[in-house]
Amino acid sequence: MAVQTRVVSIFFIQLVLLAVSGLNRANGAGLRTGYYDESCPDAETIALKTIRKAISKDVTLAAALLRLHFHDCFVRGCEASVLLDAAEEGDAEKDASPNFSLRGYDVIDDVKSAIEKSCPGVVSCADILALAARDAVRLTGGSFWKAETGRRDGRISLSKEADENLPSSNFNIAQLKQNFASKGLTKKDLAVLSGAHTIGVASCFVITDRLYNFTGRSDTDPALDPTFASELKKKCKPGGGGPFLELDQGSSTISDAHFYKAVRQNRGLLTTDAALLNDHVTRAYVNRQSTSAAAGATFGRDFGESMVKMGEIGVLTGNEGEIRKRCAFVN
Repeated sequence: MAVQTRVVSIFFIQLVLLAVSGLNRANGAGLRTGYYDESCPDAETIALKTIRKAISKDVTLAAALLRLHFHDCFVRGCEASVLLDAAEEGDAEKDASPNFSLRGYDVIDDVKSAIEKSCPGVVSCADILALAARDAVRLTGGSFWKAETGRRDGRISLSKEADENLPSSNFNIAQLKQNFASKGLTKKDLAVLSGAHTIGVASCFVITDRLYNFTGRSDTDPALDPTFASELKKKCKPGGGGPFLELDQGSSTISDAHFYKAVRQNRGLLTTDAALLNDHVTRAYVNRQSTSAAAGATFGRDFGESMVKMGEIGVLTGNEGEIRKRCAFVN
């Protein structure tokens, strides 16, 4: 929801990781839609109102909020560890290099503050992240899905775990499949969730190697459309300097299926975007979403389903964890 072969071993690793990830998916059994219907019936309305206000002032926050949820779930599970400030014992997840460019913390804090006034100590920061991601898509013209809630907040946040678990923007398809499989997500989920790049921007630094040193020989990624590569080189300097670039050129503030057309035309901005064409399952999904007349509707449905599935990764429920009073600090 952003930016940076061991072939023989990958199949075995995926089998093991999928078996382990079944434990994570079992945790999702503690979640349900309407979890706060009695304890805090206005929670989702308050969240939507606060998020709408923020996005109306800065539409780029929509992608930022979506990315926050993704980066949270892929490290320790969806338990808001990405929001914690560093404790004395070391750096927190937000201090890891893949998270340097994360934004939207203040929006989550505003939602938490507003909900606390109505229902103190009831709604978790982890659930607020899930609601914010759902509403960010909704408010940029995307689909709406019923978000599961009932998560609890974790108490541990470690920089090294973010470095170890978050996919790099330079991952190839084998690395992406292994990374997603380790979280219990399928190749279809990989293709669908990559569609989050329908909104948002990335810095020139993220694609510097792709433009100027793809294999370490001062070359350009051959998978990148030559005309598009030339356009990007006019904007991005070899050292990484330059403006922010739309992840979905010409449609970066609208949640739709346009991203897949760009990928199919070899105009996906990131290495991971282009990688979707290197597996038969992910490539088929790209082709389907870039050519079907019903692409928008089917992508919206698929995206909601995969987001719900991602939102179940490693959750804390019941008496596990806590409900933080402030999202950046443990109680």
